[in-house]
Amino acid sequence: MRQKMPAALALLVLASGCTTITPEQQRAADEAECRSYGFTRRNDAFAQCLQRLDLDRRAQRRADMLAMQPSWPDPPIYRPVIVYPAGK
Repeated sequence: MRQKMPAALALLVLASGCTTITPEQQRAADEAECRSYGFTRRNDAFAQCLQRLDLDRRAQRRADMLAMQPSWPDPPIYRPVIVYPAGK
């Protein structure tokens, strides 16, 4: 029983970090955030606020993906080598 407890606790901690949010919930949260800044719906400033939030989220997602990539060595640079037949 004691051996199963740490494994179950670790699984619970991992599972609690995996929360998903639907696109509708994300949109509602973004709209609430833009309204908290003082923007009102149905105008360009509100749309720009929503767009900035989305672009920031995408940039953070790209940065997170790059951070998870293993550090590969730089790729070799392709340089064609011309080999002429002997005698020419």
